Amino acid sequence: MIGMVVVRTKTGQFRNGLSRQSEREHKMSSPRYFVAVFLSCGIFAGIWPVSAQAQSLPASSDRNADATRQASYPTRPIRLIVPSAPGSTADALGRVVAQKLSESWGHQVVVDDRAGAAGIVGTAIAAKAMPDGYTLLVVAGTHAINPSLYSKLPYDTEKAFAPVTQVGAAPLLVVAHLSVPVTSIRQLIDLARSKPGQINYASAGKGTPSHLIMELFKSMAKVDLVHVAYNGGGPVLNAIVSGEVQVMASGVLILMPLVKAGKLKSLAVTGARRAQMAPDIPTVAESGVPGFAVTGWWGILAPAATPTAIVSRLQREIARLLLSPDTKDRLAKDGIETVGSSSADFAKFIHQEIETWTRVVKSSGASAD
Repeated sequence: MIGMVVVRTKTGQFRNGLSRQSEREHKMSSPRYFVAVFLSCGIFAGIWPVSAQAQSLPASSDRNADATRQASYPTRPIRLIVPSAPGSTADALGRVVAQKLSESWGHQVVVDDRAGAAGIVGTAIAAKAMPDGYTLLVVAGTHAINPSLYSKLPYDTEKAFAPVTQVGAAPLLVVAHLSVPVTSIRQLIDLARSKPGQINYASAGKGTPSHLIMELFKSMAKVDLVHVAYNGGGPVLNAIVSGEVQVMASGVLILMPLVKAGKLKSLAVTGARRAQMAPDIPTVAESGVPGFAVTGWWGILAPAATPTAIVSRLQREIARLLLSPDTKDRLAKDGIETVGSSSADFAKFIHQEIETWTRVVKSSGASAD
């Protein structure tokens, strides 16, 4: 039963009307009410899910497009940055990799030499590049030394890059001037211990590999040698040949011609095993410094966040090309042993190198600032 009430209007008149509860019940029984409810349900149950689905479509499309791009990589030329001067070992290795990849993939790999500040200039450019696999970087051993030599770098040496593979490695050769009365590392150690601070060694500059390798040798052999720094490779070679300095370490390829010419005496190679170019010369470890193993090395990095699928494809292809007989023979003539390591192994190697050289730089007091 619908209750009737008397309502007084503003004008003072009275009228009959429905109670508020009855009005609501009346409205709910109205056809208009059911239409409104149906439309409301349609809006919230139909339009919102469709809208959410529509919003998710672009993200799904982007993922599909990314997967397609990665699967078809590469589809255009690749830029290979070399952070050193043309003619350097890193440049030569970069050109070998670029040529082989170009031939294999049918897309040109362009070497872009960006020398400056011990490799920092070119490395910084690569760190800021789009992580799409179309910019790569060749690095050398100085890449692991710079973090301890410079108080501030424009990139994080490890976090800014995705390691692809180590390309190659080459030991250094320790030599002595003809006037030095030694023919082995063992004899050099004995001489240095008998004359602390009287035997000197030369380097191509403070903080260079030729400096820090000998500092590591001093530490592990427990000898006191005096460092004499020169400005570059040319002056230091002149100094050792002339007898201005007594000992030095540099690339096997650079020093072996001088040894064969009878101008210098070879003492040992710095690697973990004997060099292919000089199999008769013992290692430093064999000659009295157990555990000593240092090489020059080079590798390929990509900017961080480069898709894993692209990094993996680069690693597989570069490693395959490096380990082919013709490439191995070509690099062996330059004293370089090909590596072709996995990305994970290369990342671990870089980390270990950074730790090693951080300790050496700290103990030597070297700084580039």
